Amino acid sequence: MVREANVKQAAAEKQLKEAQGKIDVLQAEVAALKTLLSTSPTSPSKDSQPGGKIPFKKGHARNKSTSSAMGASSLDLSVVQPIVKKSKEIDPTLYNEFKAWREDPLMARTCPFLERIYQEDICPCLAFPKRELADAVLEAVENNTLSIEPAGLQPARFVKASAVECGGSKKCALSGQTKNCKHRIKLGDSSNYYYISPCCRYRITSVCNFFTYIRYIHQGLVKQQDVEQMFWEIMQLRKEMSRAKLGFFKDDL
Repeated sequence: MVREANVKQAAAEKQLKEAQGKIDVLQAEVAALKTLLSTSPTSPSKDSQPGGKIPFKKGHARNKSTSSAMGASSLDLSVVQPIVKKSKEIDPTLYNEFKAWREDPLMARTCPFLERIYQEDICPCLAFPKRELADAVLEAVENNTLSIEPAGLQPARFVKASAVECGGSKKCALSGQTKNCKHRIKLGDSSNYYYISPCCRYRITSVCNFFTYIRYIHQGLVKQQDVEQMFWEIMQLRKEMSRAKLGFFKDDL
């Protein structure tokens, strides 16, 4: 019992010291605030320093965590950041289009669900300056006949052909710009390879990921998710396409 009482007494003394320290800090900040309010820009007080700095007495340094807990009056509101909560809300039009497609998951562009995504995400994402090749890439993605591989894996016999078509081993075939092209693509059964930049590769793969998922739904392979989970997965894939078409991409080093 005596030991328990001693432990409680020590804890109480520790809390008392902490409380006194908080009071000291708060009193120092109140004093500084009064000095600041009583000081005008044209007539600085004797206690103020050049540049409007208010001195704190030694041993009364500002403690941000303590002052935040003691009240809003001691906060610098210019640096307070709002708390942002990530939220999401189903768009009824998009959701209804997806549910209608889910009942009869056709891969035709003409259905409202896919038609919207083609217009808003897929076509803009694959709209490259080299228009003819871009159209061929989209067709290969739709037919699931496009292949992407690291550029360093090609045999020597393909290097010259690719270099001639692309104007050099570092010229992207889709953008026409000289970039550090780490990958190349092949369309269908063609023997031609095209060097592509990391950004173009990410734009293509983001579209491929979308098609892969809706093919799984079309083939009845997505069985563990309900309709709402499928919908949000679709929205996440659309988000990736939107980011890619704006130039944001993940570069594999």
